Amino acid sequence: MSSAWDTLRVRVTVLLVGAILLVVSLASSLSFFFMGPGRFQAMDDAMAARIAVPLSMAEAAGPGANLGPAVRAATPDGHVVGPMAQGLGEALERLGFRNTVSVVALEQGGPPQAAVRLSDGRVLMVPLFMPPPPANRFWEMLFWFLLIAMGTAVATAFAIRGLTRPLAIIEDALAKVGPEGELPHIAERGTAELRAAARTINRLSERLKAAMESRMRIVAAAAHDLRTPMTRLRLRAEFLPEDVDREKWLQDLDELDRIADSAIRLVREEVEKDAKTPLALDRLAAEVAGELRDMALPAELVRTEEANVLGHPLALKRALRNLAINAATHGRHARLSVFARGEEAVLEVRDEGPGIPEALLARVFEPFFRVDSARQNSGPGTGLGLAIAREIVERHGGTLTISNAPEGGLLQVIRLPLAPPQR
Repeated sequence: MSSAWDTLRVRVTVLLVGAILLVVSLASSLSFFFMGPGRFQAMDDAMAARIAVPLSMAEAAGPGANLGPAVRAATPDGHVVGPMAQGLGEALERLGFRNTVSVVALEQGGPPQAAVRLSDGRVLMVPLFMPPPPANRFWEMLFWFLLIAMGTAVATAFAIRGLTRPLAIIEDALAKVGPEGELPHIAERGTAELRAAARTINRLSERLKAAMESRMRIVAAAAHDLRTPMTRLRLRAEFLPEDVDREKWLQDLDELDRIADSAIRLVREEVEKDAKTPLALDRLAAEVAGELRDMALPAELVRTEEANVLGHPLALKRALRNLAINAATHGRHARLSVFARGEEAVLEVRDEGPGIPEALLARVFEPFFRVDSARQNSGPGTGLGLAIAREIVERHGGTLTISNAPEGGLLQVIRLPLAPPQR
């Protein structure tokens, strides 16, 4: 099962954001390495130009001239900044001065000072009034990078959302397909791609609906038309002599009649859309168990809890009756249980039969599919009971599952949404 992160939209967004951030990182690195030296050289030239004036005056005054506190006998104590001194010395050399230069950050604080060695051995101290480097350049760079990453991610996600909107429309429409196979109608507005996607889905929905209705009409018409020839055959069979062949004829006609009746019921379940009413599922199960006992079929209600659902009483009763008769006839005994679990009402039907081979469990809901060889005491049936039951349950927003119980026998489980509490 794919997660919400395993989607085309997320993958394209991550790919684009990663690519943009990689380009930004490379561009920043290249700009730092290739544009940085020129910027530093311009700063060195500006500071050298400021030092050149007092340096020229000090050299012109001659050796031993009193030039005040700016000229000292030796370089004061402090931290020597080597890279700055090298760049500043090269800048002074470009201006025609070959004096030795060092940059010192004094211990008492303040701006760094350029210590220029004069020709008489003394040192000219010139403050370097330049913006100090940020105290925490790493965090500033990190903030800058995160700002770019967030802006890129938001812009890219917004763009990808618009580009993949047609795919999202298709995904949402398929997720809302009802039990009858109808797709929801989608408003045809937005960009050309959105309108094209919505128009295609709406056209597909109309064709599916027409195909479903046509299929139902064909099945209903075929089942109805069978009644006339079956009636004629039954009349002819009644005039046959009393023998084994006559009984077989009548049994075959009874089975054909049940098949036609089941087909008509299946069609009705697929087309009926009446309003649902609150009903007690536990009482419905008790009624079905009582009806089976009246029919001399082994059935009992082994567990019952209050479980109210919204539905059609006759339809749900028919579905439950089909499952219970299936368990009582093929599984020798039907045991019904009704209870609530979370937000669902659960109805279980267990039997004592041999179960169904695992390879055939996926086919049990196919119309007219029967597993007589895997079940004992195979009684009369049309092979439509489970298909009708599942159709009814799914139209009530529930699920019907069939599996082999660990302790033996078949387990048929209906899960329906609980009805909201009455106010």
